Amino acid sequence: MALNTALSGINAAQSDLNVIANNIANANTTGFKGSRAEFADIFAVTGLNLNSTATGSGVRLQEVAQQFSQGDIATTNNSLDLAISGNGFFVVNNGNGATYTRAGDFQKNPNGYITTPDGSHLQMYPPNGAGGFDTSTLTDFNWVTAQSNATATSKITMTSNLPASATVPTNAFSTTDSTSYNAAAPVTVYDSQGGSHQATIYYVKTATNTWDANLYVDGQSAGTQSLTFDTTGKLSSPTNGSLAFNQVTLGNGSAPMTLSMDVTNTTQYGTDYSAGTIAQNGFEAGTLSNIDIDSKGVITAYYSNNQTTQIGQVAIANFSNVQGLRQLGDTTWAASTDSGPAIMGTASVGQFGTIQSGALESSNTADTTAQLVNMIQAQRDYQANAQVLSTDNTLASALFNAVSR
Repeated sequence: MALNTALSGINAAQSDLNVIANNIANANTTGFKGSRAEFADIFAVTGLNLNSTATGSGVRLQEVAQQFSQGDIATTNNSLDLAISGNGFFVVNNGNGATYTRAGDFQKNPNGYITTPDGSHLQMYPPNGAGGFDTSTLTDFNWVTAQSNATATSKITMTSNLPASATVPTNAFSTTDSTSYNAAAPVTVYDSQGGSHQATIYYVKTATNTWDANLYVDGQSAGTQSLTFDTTGKLSSPTNGSLAFNQVTLGNGSAPMTLSMDVTNTTQYGTDYSAGTIAQNGFEAGTLSNIDIDSKGVITAYYSNNQTTQIGQVAIANFSNVQGLRQLGDTTWAASTDSGPAIMGTASVGQFGTIQSGALESSNTADTTAQLVNMIQAQRDYQANAQVLSTDNTLASALFNAVSR
């Protein structure tokens, strides 16, 4: 009896050592979650009222329980490295259904998809067209390689000061005669194909508190509009602060350009001419230069033309019983009947943790001190049970020797 009991103890200690060895071996595995060997005693069922003197029959390994405590987060220089601080798992798909991981060492494959090292695609929620994301649908996260489309300039915004002391030019206005206008403000505008053009606004004082704004695009006139100021130097006309100019055909295959100019903040004070700020709402086509993922998992693409667009939101999953997840290897898990179905959501909301870009979650067994202490305990358990075997063997030998005399 004692031999079998001690043998069960040795087997249990060996199982404990196996679990500890696996924890230590994965001390540097990104997103790894260690396990703990849990044991239960063995007790043979006896007849009624007889178990008060019965002894146990040893020990058995009841469960290798996964421990989903938070690992340390280490920063990196890679924007595709992601770490979850708090609850949740990244959702990935290898073509055979969704699996779940805490390892955020993602990379871009040749087709632009963001994948795990083993090729599973990171899942995200696509834009819903209303400024948010469709959380009812999962799609592969693709690093969009298409260009950002060009947008033609339709409005120029000017914030300038025209000098109240300026004199009315005596020469008829001409873009080639600098004495025929009081000030000029150049600005680059873009056509429907993203081509750049030089637009210039020529200001000509025509009377007290009255000015003409002449707009030219690539030397072609887009018309003249008037500005009137009150006695305090503030714009009084146009009352809506907007100047509408004529359509310009550029002759390069792009659509005709129609420009307006917002002069709401233009003033006429006694100081010298000041161009202030000049802005326009068009831009050329651009190529993707970088992406950024914020704490909520929102993915923003940055283009070379200084435009941005939100291309999706990283999906996060959680489970009612994370210890019930089925381990698949490669630091991934699958849902099981014990874990319950995945509860889908987004980072920084409710039960879900936050996402940190440019960081990775270390193994929660990275601190090997605790593992080494557990290993010493398992070693002593093994030695003690081995000693029981040796002692029981010595007693049995003594008994056999006594009987044989």
